Amino acid sequence: MSLLVFIVIFTAVGGLLSVMAAAVFLLMPDHHREAVLPHGISFAIGALLAVAFWGLIPHAFEDVRPEQIQPLSGTILAGILGFFVLEKLLIWRHCHYGGGCEAHGDEDAHDHAHVHVHSHGHGKSAGALIILGDSIHNFVDGVLIAAAFLTDVKLGIVTSLAVAAHEIPQEVGDFAILLQSGYGKGKALFYNILASLTTVVGGVLAYFSLEDLHDSLPYFLALAASSFIYIAVADLIPSLHRKTDMKASLQQIALILAGVLLVCLMHGIAHDIEM
Repeated sequence: MSLLVFIVIFTAVGGLLSVMAAAVFLLMPDHHREAVLPHGISFAIGALLAVAFWGLIPHAFEDVRPEQIQPLSGTILAGILGFFVLEKLLIWRHCHYGGGCEAHGDEDAHDHAHVHVHSHGHGKSAGALIILGDSIHNFVDGVLIAAAFLTDVKLGIVTSLAVAAHEIPQEVGDFAILLQSGYGKGKALFYNILASLTTVVGGVLAYFSLEDLHDSLPYFLALAASSFIYIAVADLIPSLHRKTDMKASLQQIALILAGVLLVCLMHGIAHDIEM
């Protein structure tokens, strides 16, 4: 199977799988959805961190010249800081154009803006902004998946699965805000699927451009690692600390470890497929 076919298939999987999973979540009764989603977040944390530290970072530093080590480390640092600034801008946009943040403290405003679930008064323009923002985000995900495939097929496979895992909570929120903005369920699903296909566009364009820029691949992998680390540590882990009882904490740890183990297992299976 050619590398381009791999990229097309797994960028489609990375984009569509999260949308379809989010649609299933939103078909559940509210109390069931609220009970299941935190478990998915715990699992996604383990998957994201495992892909970053087990796959992306080692491959980024593999076979690089000594003088590239510090710039690569700097790329990871700059990526984490850059994603912080980007998220701040998105929260600011949501609070100033979407409304609803004025009544909340800073911590509540962050949760309110990031998850999207409790937003009010959004019109069609807000829904269009969500679709546009999601399309850009998915396009970047496609570039990162392609960069991983161009480095190593098994790394590309586990990266695409990690992208799908971390996108599910966001897609649930995007679906919810489209419904609140006046979109019907069918139209909201259609636009979410359409936005997810930009992952394939990003992957294909990256294949034809990045292949000629082999020396740049380590930096794309470092940037991908920084995005996964930031999402896991800054956005997902804090939400787990709201539950402090022993049972919930043990479940969170078990699911995080399950995410790590699955990535390691998929890494091994992908290696066998490549062979």
